[in-house]
Amino acid sequence: MPHAFTLPNLRRETAALWRLAWPMLIGQLATVGMGVADVAMTGHASADELGAVSLGASIWSIILVTVSGTMMAINSVVAHDVGAGELGRIPHAVRQSLWKALGVGVAAMLLANLATLLFDHLYLTPYVQRQAELFVHVISIGLPPFAAYRALYGYSTSINETKPVMLIALLGLAFNVLVNWLLIFGHWGLPKLGGVGCAVATGLCMWLMLAAMLGWMRVAPAYRATYPFTHWEWPHWPEIRSMLRLGLPIGVTYFAEVSAFGAVSLLIARYGVVQISAHQIALNFSSLVFMVPLSFGIALITRVGQAVGEGNPVRARFVAWTGVWMSLAFAVLSALFIVVFRQQIAEAYTSDPAVQALCVQLLLFAALFQLSDATQVATSCAIRGYKVTRQPMQIQLLAFWGFALPLGCWLGLAPQWLPWAPAQPMAAAGFWIGLVLGLTVAAVLLSWALQRLSLARVAEGQVAETRAG
Repeated sequence: MPHAFTLPNLRRETAALWRLAWPMLIGQLATVGMGVADVAMTGHASADELGAVSLGASIWSIILVTVSGTMMAINSVVAHDVGAGELGRIPHAVRQSLWKALGVGVAAMLLANLATLLFDHLYLTPYVQRQAELFVHVISIGLPPFAAYRALYGYSTSINETKPVMLIALLGLAFNVLVNWLLIFGHWGLPKLGGVGCAVATGLCMWLMLAAMLGWMRVAPAYRATYPFTHWEWPHWPEIRSMLRLGLPIGVTYFAEVSAFGAVSLLIARYGVVQISAHQIALNFSSLVFMVPLSFGIALITRVGQAVGEGNPVRARFVAWTGVWMSLAFAVLSALFIVVFRQQIAEAYTSDPAVQALCVQLLLFAALFQLSDATQVATSCAIRGYKVTRQPMQIQLLAFWGFALPLGCWLGLAPQWLPWAPAQPMAAAGFWIGLVLGLTVAAVLLSWALQRLSLARVAEGQVAETRAG
């Protein structure tokens, strides 16, 4: 059987998933590199500029990932049409997704600017507050093109064209670093803008990446059968509403996850610079490693969606679980790497002995974190390939805000008014225990949901075949 869980079949599917995922992995790393470049280069300008960029980027990153999740509906829509052989429906879906992107991008831009009112309550120096607000105001011009780019990103990856997103992300990284260098420090006679120069660079970079994707689609033969810009089309609200129903739960999930991690960082900050520094190092390294299972997950949306679209639930189930096991296998390797080299990882980030010592302890939790995190992202993306997005949202909201954060507060803060509170706050370690167990809850529940959904679709397919026979 071509979709039985045999070693040859697993090898073939693993190779197919990897071919789809590796360009996205490099693209994701390049995108992360833009944020790293902003912080690293601004840090050489002044402490005030770095503080302003860090504050502005905290708002930018939360809104950015929420927009990215909200726009992911197009991935499963196009993948289903590809699987069904209905290529003629794809241009309409892409055009409507771009109208949706316009609305989402403008709403995100307004929300980002309103969020700067939070700076009034943070007791910042006037200069840092002014620069942080200006950073957000300027960088928000990149949100509408980013939303449109993510729509085209989803379209491209769902027709199995992933190398363009890799090359465009690398182009964006190079552009971002160059314009940062010019505008942060005022080279080549340009104005010295400090941290605001990062905002200008990133905002322009979003427009450049959108233009590059449009140009690539215009000339590449792979897009001709489904090219969406053959004629003008006004917004079609039922189609947009359908994609919002698919995409908004993903956006909410991404927002819940990022905001939960942000809340943990704020709560740990009360215990001093050593605790927050060690926490940020462990979290930063975990986030970097997470790019691999995340890329597998995005590829799974395409592979599962195409199998469901072609009416082959047995293949969809095989693809889904192969991807989950592939992500988990990588997580085992990354966990072992972290355990073995945790001292070297800590030393690479900091020379402070106290931070190193605590970081080495937290990296043990980060190693366990890999297993649950890889499983939950792969299973949730596989479920989204079936065009089911609300259940993963509910499970992940429960895991992060109903379990991980409360348990982390109980262990990390040890409030004495709670029953059975620890005698002493466990600080960062307590929050990491909460995160690991919360992600484990998500991984178990999402695995159960994927098993139930995939078996139900197989049973429905068998019933349909029996009736047709």
